[in-house]
Amino acid sequence: MAEARKDAVVEELPRETSPEESNSALRIRQQEILAELGVLALQGTPFIELLNETARLTAEGLDTKFCKVLEYQPVEARFLVTAGVGWELEVIGKATVGADIESPAGYALKTGKPVISNHLENEQRFRTPELLARHGIKRAMNVILQGDGKPYGVLEADSRLEGEFSVKDISFLQGAANILGMAIERQRIEARLRAALDRNHLLLQEVNHRVNNSLALVASMLHLKAASVDETVRIHLDEASNRITAIARAHQRLYQTEQFEKIEIGPYLEDICQSLAGSLPDCVLHVDVKAGIAIPPDQAIPVALFVNELIANAAKYGSPDQRSEIWIGVVGDDREISVSVRDQGVGLPPDFEPGASRGLGMRLVNAFTSQLGGRLEIRRHDPGAEFILTFPRLDGRDAPGSRAV
Repeated sequence: MAEARKDAVVEELPRETSPEESNSALRIRQQEILAELGVLALQGTPFIELLNETARLTAEGLDTKFCKVLEYQPVEARFLVTAGVGWELEVIGKATVGADIESPAGYALKTGKPVISNHLENEQRFRTPELLARHGIKRAMNVILQGDGKPYGVLEADSRLEGEFSVKDISFLQGAANILGMAIERQRIEARLRAALDRNHLLLQEVNHRVNNSLALVASMLHLKAASVDETVRIHLDEASNRITAIARAHQRLYQTEQFEKIEIGPYLEDICQSLAGSLPDCVLHVDVKAGIAIPPDQAIPVALFVNELIANAAKYGSPDQRSEIWIGVVGDDREISVSVRDQGVGLPPDFEPGASRGLGMRLVNAFTSQLGGRLEIRRHDPGAEFILTFPRLDGRDAPGSRAV
């Protein structure tokens, strides 16, 4: 019975791992680490975090406490310890290492060849960097770290322990450096793209600003000219000026926002109506627009001109010789948008046909309807009339809420 218990105890003892098995487990772990680094690089991990994580995982894969990323500083011709593991805080981001060909890291950078120094105290090929000597480093490996067409620097692993780094270790280190180099290249490319986008953003703002200023200048000139001509010509000049102002307001909104692809139609129409209020003192305009309806400028400008023409027509013909009120409304869903303009004037003639009208205002209304690929509905009220333009929405969804002024 005692023998049986003894055997059971012996069976529960952990089996001793052979050096070959330990080495095999380390190689497997190295492959796992390279996969982890690849995922980190693809995830767009913040740059400094990626550098430090690469150093940490590389040290783990080489069973050492020390690893660092050396960034080449061309002006000083030295390396800066940009990231690392195992080093004191005063080393990271501050300490530098020589980058001449007499140092292991400098040789790796200038030749592109990996360097293994397993016995730094007896090294005859290179000068041992003071940083390594001060920390008691006995062996080191260096591989070039590429990035965006030119070397970024060197990835270095160090150890205070006796032993030797092998050719397989240098392959693992180079694999980690290659993954990090691809991430560096991608991040530099993305930085250049962001800079280019920022420049285009500024250029678009400047273009819209200048277009707005130019159109506003033309509108002002027409208003000035209208003051010196007879009544019939003045009306036409004011109408032309209002159309130009409507277009200018769109460009004003485009250069004042970060979003060039869309214009929120509610505030835009409010601007148009405020501009018209100055030239139509006997007309009260009410705007009720569902908030969050943003459409491309190619749609927003025809909508504004559509509203502008109908307000002008209603003010001119709808309520002659008396104060008039006009209601402008916009509603929409993810498929269509409807814009309505209603007055309480004398209404439309019994035989009125919008497609047959020879007036410039209605011809423009029909042209804007066609340009938007929409349909025009006319409702007769007592009193007044209502024009409703419905057109397909090109992008975006509505936000809840409403706006009224």
